[in-house]
Amino acid sequence: MNEGEAEIYKEKDWKDLEPNYAIKIFLTVLYSLILLTGIVGNGVTIQVMQVLQHNGYMQKYVTDHLVSLACSDLLVLLIGMPVELYSATWFPFTSTSGDASCKIYNFLFEACSYATILNVATLSFERYMAICHPFRFKALAGERTGCLIALAWVTSVFVAIPLLFTTGMEGHVIEPDVGPVQNLTFCTNLRERWGVYRASIFVAFILYIVVLVSVGVMCRGMILVLQKTMRPMGGGVNGAEGTPKHESARVKAAKKQTILFLGLIVGSLTVCWLPNQVRRLMTAAMPKSSWTMPYFRSYVALHPVADTFFYLSSVLNPFLYNLSSSQFQQVFVQMLRCRLTIEHVNKRTLRSSEENSTRSLRPLLKSLRCGHGGRSTQTQSVEFKMPTFTTLHIPKDTPAPSPEEALPTTDESRSISVRKGNEPDETEI
Repeated sequence: MNEGEAEIYKEKDWKDLEPNYAIKIFLTVLYSLILLTGIVGNGVTIQVMQVLQHNGYMQKYVTDHLVSLACSDLLVLLIGMPVELYSATWFPFTSTSGDASCKIYNFLFEACSYATILNVATLSFERYMAICHPFRFKALAGERTGCLIALAWVTSVFVAIPLLFTTGMEGHVIEPDVGPVQNLTFCTNLRERWGVYRASIFVAFILYIVVLVSVGVMCRGMILVLQKTMRPMGGGVNGAEGTPKHESARVKAAKKQTILFLGLIVGSLTVCWLPNQVRRLMTAAMPKSSWTMPYFRSYVALHPVADTFFYLSSVLNPFLYNLSSSQFQQVFVQMLRCRLTIEHVNKRTLRSSEENSTRSLRPLLKSLRCGHGGRSTQTQSVEFKMPTFTTLHIPKDTPAPSPEEALPTTDESRSISVRKGNEPDETEI
């Protein structure tokens, strides 16, 4: 311990820096609610995604992205919150974990945290390619989604690897001139490797900013393409590159919901991650030997606020899914009630077609009954049987079922799948 650190350690009784008992109880209740809500919300979200995919409302690659995002949120909550509640709230200066546990915890928590934001980036890239460059998107289909998800997790692991070497346990026995001896034990960045730790924190922060800016740029590009598709035809075969001349109102509405959904996620990540990023930058701005007592007090006060907002970001995503999709909301509520009643999209299409056909044949049957008033009811029923589904001609403008009400990231392809004939499907996203 150098002189600067010794002065800070001897200057104050560290017990005074701990939150009081009432605040500890409040944070315990708050963290428990966040943890329970996050586990239930993300766990049910994973099941809902799989149900929607199984019933034809979501494409597999979208399901894979959102399931990966929900898994990273779950891991952040399960790994981070219990440890933070114990070590940062109840026993902030007397950690009993070993050096290996400290390193593994910091590594896993960092990897899962950055997997969340990188999963948002890969999902945004998929949506951007599908909306702005649909032909390239179809040409690159296949194993692209798995590669993107794997890239997100591998990159997050590389971001977290430095923490295996730059963090660990540090113990200090303080013998102040007045008062009892204080035995302080921290899971913190190591003094001898502070330079590497500092570089890793700044690189991670730059990655965070790059992802947010990139997703913002992609959302802006999607908005511009959507605006072009809503303008009158002209100025080229398809308007923008890969943009079809005709799109249904449902497809356009689904694209709007896609952009809104991504915008909400980016907004939540920006607001909820910012206090935690500030706290991390405080540890990397100067070595602990240069910390003044007011600086340290600010860090200690910011810690629970940063943690609360950070963990809220892992809880908000299921609520954003419910806001963006009435179909997701319905299935989510059904899963919570353990009463799953969703139908496959093909059954809804068949029933909708039959109902529309029945309505369209009613005027014809009425006119025929009026024109053949002398015939018996039995004769009419024999001559004018209701056409079956295999013989019935469905008009091209027959309304399709409403898979567009499902998650906005999947709806366009389902609205196209029920169209007739060889209509081009370049609007599929």
